Amino acid sequence: MLKKQADTIRFLCADMVQKANSGHPGAPMGLADIMVVLSQFLNHNPKNPNWLNRDRLVFSGGHASSLVYSFLHLSGYDLSLDELKNFRQLGSKTAGHPEIHTPGVEIATGPLGQGVANAVGFAMAAKFAANLLNTPENELINHKVYCLCGDGDLEEGISYEACSIAGNLKLDNLVLIYDSNNITIEGDTSIAWSEDVKARFEAQGWEVARIDGHDYDQIEFALNEVKNKEKPYLIIAKTSIAKGAGKLEGSHHSHGAPLGEDVIREAKAGAGFDPELKFHISDDVLLRFRAAVEKGDLSERLWQKQLENLNDESKKLLNALLNPDFSKISYPDFSGKKVATRDSNGAIINAIATALPGFIGGSADLAPSNKTELKNMGDFPNGRNIHFGIREHAMAAINNSFARYGLFLPFSATFFIFSDYLKPSARVAALMGVKHFFIFTHDSIGVGEDGPTHQPIEQLSQFRAMPNFYTFRPADGVENVKCWQVALNLNAPSGFVLSRQGLEPLPNAVFGDVKNGAYLLKQSEVDTEILSRAAEQGKAPHVTLIASGSEVGVCLKAAEILEREDIGVSVVSAPCFELLCKQDESYVAKILPKHSLKIAVEAASAFEWYKFADIVYGMSSFGESGKAEALFEHFGFTGEKIADFVKANLI
Repeated sequence: MLKKQADTIRFLCADMVQKANSGHPGAPMGLADIMVVLSQFLNHNPKNPNWLNRDRLVFSGGHASSLVYSFLHLSGYDLSLDELKNFRQLGSKTAGHPEIHTPGVEIATGPLGQGVANAVGFAMAAKFAANLLNTPENELINHKVYCLCGDGDLEEGISYEACSIAGNLKLDNLVLIYDSNNITIEGDTSIAWSEDVKARFEAQGWEVARIDGHDYDQIEFALNEVKNKEKPYLIIAKTSIAKGAGKLEGSHHSHGAPLGEDVIREAKAGAGFDPELKFHISDDVLLRFRAAVEKGDLSERLWQKQLENLNDESKKLLNALLNPDFSKISYPDFSGKKVATRDSNGAIINAIATALPGFIGGSADLAPSNKTELKNMGDFPNGRNIHFGIREHAMAAINNSFARYGLFLPFSATFFIFSDYLKPSARVAALMGVKHFFIFTHDSIGVGEDGPTHQPIEQLSQFRAMPNFYTFRPADGVENVKCWQVALNLNAPSGFVLSRQGLEPLPNAVFGDVKNGAYLLKQSEVDTEILSRAAEQGKAPHVTLIASGSEVGVCLKAAEILEREDIGVSVVSAPCFELLCKQDESYVAKILPKHSLKIAVEAASAFEWYKFADIVYGMSSFGESGKAEALFEHFGFTGEKIADFVKANLI
């Protein structure tokens, strides 16, 4: 019966790819035997994909999505056979790579290696949840995390980073099943890869087993061994890509293209299936798979009884984790204080962590510089400070899983320049719309002596260009607080781009607020009659300077200089470009009037500001090595030099 179940999966996957004329049939067909046996071990409830104590199953090789969807449909999730037939089509629940709008998909996977790090993240989140909620009498959280991955996943550097963390933490709730078919798009893996994977993982602190990935007894034995492991567990399953696909079995040609109608018919006939039937599921096979519904429902109901027996303290904590109350946060007051925004941010996140038990995170070995230590809150897995080491990419992917787990609000921290190392994971966070907070300090050429390798120039533009990601660059401590208040209420990831140097406190807003993305900070004080005469002489009657972060204070100084010369200047603080883009025309016209010459000032590439500005005063090169003050002078970011630039452009 197991073989019939596996062949059903194989041919569903082959039919899906063939009908779509697009996709990857090889890996799903090779993994079908493992999937059938694994399905008997999984503790999940297709009727409730969000049950907290379910086993998490992550498909790191997201290109094998036809396997994901076949398994979910057969198991009884809300994914119809028609959706399988609509594979990779516009508007379907069966996208080319798994996305979280599909019931049963735990996390969006696409770029290879992400899922491995996501699985590590789920295992870490489960460990922390267990440490918070479990008692000797009531083991509320005890699920496993399973991840299917392939050669490509393990070649990607992110998997090495993540698995190193998993081994160091001894995550015995994590099982990684490696589909070792030795095939990539270009051919046999030996053309580019020859390492000993078993030795690599053992060196990282994992238990490792080797099995035949088509031998049901070996698969079952290996999965039974999970409960005996005190370390993360890698199962190296030797498989044939496109198992059962006749002449294409074992060939790299089966990796990323339909098998062809003739090959599929021959394969079905060889397995004893009717070669003319497509998307066929026999009643006995469906009955076996659908047993997951009754089994999962029973498991959850038994767990609900455990939930009822929680002590009052644990019930209160679980409710606080499930329903974070932002109104309980007592924010620090930075009124009138000159402070670096990395410092104000450190105080803010400690205030948030004090109020919200699910607020957790860490830095890529830069917590003292990022100011991200959560004071007196201990180290993971018992505390809320996670030490990721110098592993930016894995850090961000792991925290995506914390955000998806259902109990936590994670943050990831590093220098802004090193955001390049985690950009793919930040993009997946934006794609999913998870609350994941990225703390980026050392935000500009103000980094100083470390030089251009550490001075971000193009990174602001890069993040602002990303859909569903909100980039906040506060100009003082008070604005930083307001940025967090907005970000906590967004259903999307946010980035906080923070200064190393102290920033002077801003005056009160004239019109608008941080929630609008930009607001009028200073209204021109020059008499309107003077402005009218200037207009009659052909000069711009009014100038609006737009800036974020440290450049806001510089623009205020430039405005003082210019207004002494009867040039009307308003200053707009723009801590979040993306939120400004969402404002209606009337609001934008109020803070950026059409009659005004609008100049955006930012110590960055800043090309995106041409959406609102007539002129962009930014960086056209990398930075230099030197003291921050000298660099701002050298590159023209002083009140005097900006004032001179404005006057030159008014002539």
